[in-house]
Amino acid sequence: MPSLERDGLTGARTGADPSRGFGASAVVAGVVAVGLVSSVLAARFSGAAEALPGGLTDAGPVVRWSLPLVRVVHDVAASLTIGSLLLAATMIPGRTRAESSALDEPRRAAAYRVATASAFVWAVAGAVGVVFTFADAAGLSVANPDFGNQLMGSVWSIETLRVGLLSTVAAFVVASVAAVSRSRAVAVALTALATLGLLVLGLAGHAGGSADHETAVNAIAAHLLSAAIWVGGLIALIVLRRPLGDALGVVARRYSTVALWCFVTLGVSGVMSATTRLGSWSDLGTPYGVLVLVKVLAFTALGVAGVWHRRVTLDRIDGVVESRSTSALARGAESARGRLFVRLAVVETLVMALAFGVATALARSEPPVPETVSDPSAALSLTGYPAPSAPTALSWLTAWRVEWLFLATGLLAIGLYVAGVLRLRRRGDSWSVLRLLSWVVGWLLFLYATNGVLGIYGRVAFSWHMTLHMVEAMVVPIFLVLGAPVTLALRSVRARTDGTLGPREMLLALVHSRFLAVVGNPIFAGAFFFMSLVVFYWTGLFQLALQTHTGHLLMTAHFVLAGYLFAWVLVGVDPGPKRWSPALRLVVLFATISFHAFFGVAMISGTTLLGGDFFPTVAMPWVTDPLADQRFGGGVAWAIGELPSLVLALTVAMQWFRTDSAESVRKDRRADRDGDAELTAYNEQLAALAKREARPRR
Repeated sequence: MPSLERDGLTGARTGADPSRGFGASAVVAGVVAVGLVSSVLAARFSGAAEALPGGLTDAGPVVRWSLPLVRVVHDVAASLTIGSLLLAATMIPGRTRAESSALDEPRRAAAYRVATASAFVWAVAGAVGVVFTFADAAGLSVANPDFGNQLMGSVWSIETLRVGLLSTVAAFVVASVAAVSRSRAVAVALTALATLGLLVLGLAGHAGGSADHETAVNAIAAHLLSAAIWVGGLIALIVLRRPLGDALGVVARRYSTVALWCFVTLGVSGVMSATTRLGSWSDLGTPYGVLVLVKVLAFTALGVAGVWHRRVTLDRIDGVVESRSTSALARGAESARGRLFVRLAVVETLVMALAFGVATALARSEPPVPETVSDPSAALSLTGYPAPSAPTALSWLTAWRVEWLFLATGLLAIGLYVAGVLRLRRRGDSWSVLRLLSWVVGWLLFLYATNGVLGIYGRVAFSWHMTLHMVEAMVVPIFLVLGAPVTLALRSVRARTDGTLGPREMLLALVHSRFLAVVGNPIFAGAFFFMSLVVFYWTGLFQLALQTHTGHLLMTAHFVLAGYLFAWVLVGVDPGPKRWSPALRLVVLFATISFHAFFGVAMISGTTLLGGDFFPTVAMPWVTDPLADQRFGGGVAWAIGELPSLVLALTVAMQWFRTDSAESVRKDRRADRDGDAELTAYNEQLAALAKREARPRR
């Protein structure tokens, strides 16, 4: 395993740093130790590690007490992996702009070594956690001769074990690649993979069986990710403070912005998660509620520390760096910078470790609100929501059920867009009001579709589902594309001048990438739009999307993104690959819509019920014939697709007309400047040809 002692990562050189006692090993060990102690105390207080009552099969005290301890090590290692990779990918600058992109940039290499070590620890802790989780669930001692066979036979069939295994595999891949790579692009990819490896764990734990399933899953996923980035980024900053050198202030300030987003996300998701498990204020007096209060106090303390960092510490670090003019001042600045940053950051990480330990005990504690519902209906067990009553005309206005993740996504998209427009206005630039309205209307339609009547009834009836699909894939994307969000982002987001990757730089890389050149081809976009319908509905993916929360989220994201890509290649104004001529784009549009019509006809004439046994099992009393409802849904797909297609065709035609008009104006202006030299040259050419024709032939 790579060592953290190389290249000054421990800060152990005598006289180099007055905070050398807080070396890399000491910081990580201190965080783990505090997390372990707080986990043991919290588990003891809540009874999370006590033997099961009533003579139920128990795996033994070793497994019961080891599980939360292993989880603390797992969470700290995963957080440090994600934090160090995020710094390497987007925040650590080279000493020059060229060095920032170099494979051997020393500061990024140091972050890679930290990520490699922590990812290996993450993988090992994840594997041990899978073993102990199975032993705890099966009530089987790890010393049992048949333990290995039963584990291998159950590791993929039990959801908790399956997601743990996937996370472990992701951690091992990250560790292996990070050990041999130093590329910034690879760091971006590994950050994404490590994030997915952590997010998949949101499918397990309390959220998986909660009566308010989808809110709990969304909350725990957001909680896990925001906590990992916040905690891991801060630990990585402490561990890497010496290799960062003069860049410490720059990286710390960039991390502070990310930490603020994580703080808000963590607070909101924490409240959402608590409301699904605490039924009233009196539940705060239960052992589970007391642990929640401890986390709230830790969260508040971290918020105060974050404010102090942003208002005091970062400014002082910047002032120290700017004052460096001689070697003596340089050494003094180095010492002051170490004291300024480490003093508060180490205390902050220890408070974070306390929260981590309490969280591991909470994950094994019984909440006051039962996690399952006795005798649930088929609709509740399959979708996570009770069966809705029969829809009426008023349901289009009165039926609402908040999907928190979609609501947050839509409001965030609108807020960021408006912020970009205001930034342009403040510096004197203009932005089209029609584009702003198009973007806002698109997201409001999305929120209505996912939180309103379509989102409710689309979970239990095919015709309503198909209406939801058409709105998400063919109506919403047109408005979003005409909002030109990429153009706004490129104009409003500040560019980084040190060669690191910020939002603008990553967006530019995507715009000019080979990937976008392929998917941005109109033929590919049209084929992808149509073929994804066939693959989705005539395979098990449709049933998976109906019965699982993850499948439902992926389905919604796919509908919107596939529709956005198709609309963008036809009428988009954002930068990207070279546009096809309007005539060719119209050909692609008409061909794709023709295939889409065949899709609707296949639905109308189909004799096999799609979605497996989902709709017969849900059995809504107001859907008397599921097959007839499916055929009606095919008619909806056929009919709704016509109006968006007409809008797209008219938009392409208008763009064609504007392009021709602009070209005519351009030519007229050039003719005015040069006396219509192009027409004169053309007439002279015709005259020369006429003279040659008029010459007598010999």
